[in-house]
Amino acid sequence: MIGVDISSATVKLIELKCVRGQRRVESYAVRPLREGTVVERRIRDMGAVAEALQRAVVQAQPSTDEACVAVPASAAITKTLILPASLNDEEIEARIELESDKHIPFPFNEVSFDFQRLGINERYTDQQDVLLVACRNRDVNQLTEALLQAGLTPAAVDVETFAMERAFHELQQQTMASSDDECVALVDIGANMNAFHVLKGGRIVYSRDTVFGGRRLTDEIASRYELTLEEAGLAKKRGGLPEDYASNVLMPFIETLVQQVGRSLQLYYTAGRKEKVSRLMLAGGSSVIPGLKERLVEETGIEVLNVNPFRRMQVNSRINAQTLANDAPAMLTACGLAMRGR
Repeated sequence: MIGVDISSATVKLIELKCVRGQRRVESYAVRPLREGTVVERRIRDMGAVAEALQRAVVQAQPSTDEACVAVPASAAITKTLILPASLNDEEIEARIELESDKHIPFPFNEVSFDFQRLGINERYTDQQDVLLVACRNRDVNQLTEALLQAGLTPAAVDVETFAMERAFHELQQQTMASSDDECVALVDIGANMNAFHVLKGGRIVYSRDTVFGGRRLTDEIASRYELTLEEAGLAKKRGGLPEDYASNVLMPFIETLVQQVGRSLQLYYTAGRKEKVSRLMLAGGSSVIPGLKERLVEETGIEVLNVNPFRRMQVNSRINAQTLANDAPAMLTACGLAMRGR
């Protein structure tokens, strides 16, 4: 399966294949998007997204055309329903359609939905828990149209949080977590936003998004040193900036980001959550900024790790392993989508 993550700054594509019981990165590509092409995870310029995705496909040369994309969590309605255990799939679907006005705040003919049985309810043995996920057709159609225009076949439309949970399971195996009930915070630092998730038992139990990301640092570099945004972005990655960069630009950015994470942790606890966060994992393109990890350790007093979902996977010999490792922190959602399989 190919996982495709369309974010505000880039289109990311990763293909995973199972080889002798182990996952292998078969192909991947990352292509930039112009400013304003995707705003708050919504496509504003379909042509630009399709073109970037086409370029990613040409670069990656995947062995399949089946792809999975994801709607943002904010666009999806997720509920756990309690229904009679005797109902089969067809009867569950009919029940959801009949009672749609109770669960979905949109006209039913404007909605795509799916469900999954979770097993017998813990309290009532004659009832079963059923996970219902629904979103507007327009959100699904927009994403599938982008895939089709790039020559890919839409195999599934997922939800970003589910993809994140799937990828987190791989990270959990890497870190040899002491317990399945361990409480971990995952901070995904993107171009325009940073997403703070707390996971317990591999499931997201708390989330908070903050409008602050790596683009703020790029803008500050461009403004202070009179560079174009493209030049500033390259300078941020490759270095070579004036001596005052670290003290006057980088450190203020890091301090603001550390405050954001600290605030999210505080709000998690004040929301009545008793489970203590035992470690913090950093993901996203801006998570590897020099000094960020050390400041978070100093500020929070807990272990902080940079994530690489591909660390235990094989890598196709035609892929530059170092380039993949550099891009890995930003590939978490795409990886989780590709892990879904057919």
